[in-house]
Parts: sequence; C-alpha cells; structure tokens
Amino acid sequence: MAVAQAKQDALAARLAGLSLPQGGWSAPARADAQARLASMGLPGKRDEYWRYTDPTTLTAAQPTPAALFDAGDETPLFDGIDRVRLVFVDGVFDPTQSDDPAAAGVEFLSAGADIHWAQGLYGVLEARGQTPVARPLAALNTAAATEGVLIHVTGRAARPINLIYLHKSESSDAILHHCVKLAPGAELTLLENGPAAARFNKVLEVEVADGARFHHIRAQGRDHERRAVTHIFARLGAGSLFKSFTLTANGVLTRNEAVLELTGDDAVAHVAGAAVGDGDFHHDDTVFVTHAAERCESRQVFKKVLKNGAVGVFQGKILVQPGAQKTDGYQISQSLLLDETSQFLAKPELEIYADDVKCSHGSTSGAIDETALYYLRSRGVPLRQAQSLLVLAFLAEAIGEIEDEAIAEDIRARLEAWLGRHGG
Repeated sequence: MAVAQAKQDALAARLAGLSLPQGGWSAPARADAQARLASMGLPGKRDEYWRYTDPTTLTAAQPTPAALFDAGDETPLFDGIDRVRLVFVDGVFDPTQSDDPAAAGVEFLSAGADIHWAQGLYGVLEARGQTPVARPLAALNTAAATEGVLIHVTGRAARPINLIYLHKSESSDAILHHCVKLAPGAELTLLENGPAAARFNKVLEVEVADGARFHHIRAQGRDHERRAVTHIFARLGAGSLFKSFTLTANGVLTRNEAVLELTGDDAVAHVAGAAVGDGDFHHDDTVFVTHAAERCESRQVFKKVLKNGAVGVFQGKILVQPGAQKTDGYQISQSLLLDETSQFLAKPELEIYADDVKCSHGSTSGAIDETALYYLRSRGVPLRQAQSLLVLAFLAEAIGEIEDEAIAEDIRARLEAWLGRHGG
C-alpha cells in the first residue's frame, strides 16, 4: 500500500505542475489516458521494468536543470541531406525556423489542429502498448501533450522529414506527441535529432498499412545533462516494413522504449541502437515486439560502449502469439566495457505460443579483444586509433541496420570523433 500511495503522490505532484489541455478532437483520448494513468500512478524503482533505471528525475514535479552544450563548429547531423525541417524549441514548434511541410508531399498539421484521421490513431497505439506491461510515462504524455506533428502519407514522400529539437532553456520540460499514418504502399523517412530540453517526454505513434515502408533514424543530442524518456508505438500491416535506428552519445539519463506489433502477414520490423557513454551516463533500451501474424520478421540489435562508470540497460522481449507460424525473431544486445567500473544490465526474453518459429536471443558483455588490439598495434596502428577501429567494428552491426549508406557513414564519422574526444 505504501508503494502504491507513493506512486499516486508522485502523480499528483507531477500533474500539479502541468497545464493539461482542454477540449478539442483529442479530448476523448486524453481523458482515457488520464483514467489509465490514475489507475497506474507513476513508475517507481520497485516496478519490474524499472528495476535497472531510477525514474525519479523523470517523474519529479520539476525538471532538473540541464546546462546547454556548445557544439562549436560541428554541423548538426542530417545537414547534408535534402530534407524538410520541422523545428521545435524547448518542445514548442517554431514555424519561423521550419520549412514548408508541403515540400515533402505529405499532409501535415500540428497536434492542436482538428483532423479526422488522427482521431483513430492519437493515443490508440499507446493504449494498446500498455498491455501486458504498464507504461505510465507514455500515458502521461498522451494526457498532457500540447505539441507535436500529425503526418499522413498517401504515397512516397518526396523528401525525408527532419524533426529538429533545439534546447534553449536550462529548465525546459518538453512533452511532444507525434502521429504518423502511412497509407497502403506509402513510404516515408523520418529523421530526428537534437537534445530537445532539460527533460523530454516523447511519444511517436506509427501506423504502417499494408505494403507501406517507414524508415526512422534519430540522434539524441549531446547536451550531457539532459534527461529523456521516449516511446515508439508501431502497428504493422501485411507486407509492410518498419526500420528504426537510434544513436545516443552522452546524456545523464535516457530511456528509449519501443513497442511494435506485427499484425499483418509478411511484415518486417527492425529496431536498432548504438550508444556510447562516458562517466555519468545511464542509457536504457526497453523493447517489446509482438508477432501476431504469419511469416513475419523482427530484429532487435543494440550495442553499447561504456567507460568511466557508465551504465547501459537492455530489456527486450519477443512475444509470438498462437497462430503466428513461420515467425523469424532475432534479438542481440551487447556491450563493450572499456574499464572495470562500467556496467551492462540485460534482460532478454522470449515467449512463444507457436510451434513453427525461428527465434533467438543473445546478450554479451566484454572488453576490447586484446588479440585483435595486439594485431593492429604490431602493424603500426597507434593505440588510440586501434581502439577506435575495434569499437567501430563492434558497433557495425547496429549501424548496418541503416539503409541509407550516406547517413550510416556520417554516423560512423561522428562516433569516431566522439571516441577521439573521449580518449579512444
């Protein structure tokens, strides 16, 4: 009872600091989220799926201030790509810094607009994702978000859409809720980058209809003191494709959740991440993939490089429902620990109720291969460069999930630069 009361007290304090939106087309979804949230309360350290990550700073009434990071002359990721930029400053859409979304050839509106198709998506996938694991911070997002984008894609988008999150206030507390709906056969590439705010809570709901293709690549900003919890909820139709890759460099606390549901036969879902952390760094990937149709494929590929006491967490599950025959599910989570003070905490899970499936999972932690390091050093490669080469080789499988080779190469270059700044 004491634990439940503490969760309710934390919720009351958090809601007291928010100005909840009223009325509008999303009111029913927000009311439903508030009801679910009231029954759950906010997460606590004793919750099963928060046992490795302390949610206190994510649930506190006020955000912990986060210093702004000066990137110097480093160009932002994706700057070399012809894309449509949609800019948010501390969680507020800024049309003056944004491009005309019509240039992407998609239907775009802000989350405050009245649009009929979004009523069947906003909060719907988030609500489905609450079973069997409660995700209170996602419900809080649906209940409280006042900003976000609604993107409806009916064909192949002419250009990628880039959501850019700028952090200008050391005490900003941003809540964004995005919805993306792809019609049958449609295709979209969504890019995200930037630190967003001192504290950031984001939900991305993606409906991928039959035969549609969705590519998602994001880089979480370098403002080291930032804290973030993000959620992706996706539902895939027959013959559809969903691919998501996340690069994380620094950040005091990051929790990325992905809840994917393959509901149509022959759907493909890949979710991957590469994280590098030095010192006061805690990074948590929590993934739940449900196979509910035949001949579907899923891949979870997560790699973390940790040093100076950094902590990495992976919680991943593949659920194969009855009748989901010919499922191909693959899950790998690995860490490279560059010293004896860093930690990697993993909880891989398989739950299978079909008898004709191919599912595997693996999780490993280790140091740099001394034999490989010796081989490079014996051929004249300097120590730091040799270490960097081996780290990049370790991360290669995750980066390989990016189909656009130009973006993949840019990410490799930025990881190499990060390793150079942090001593290999």
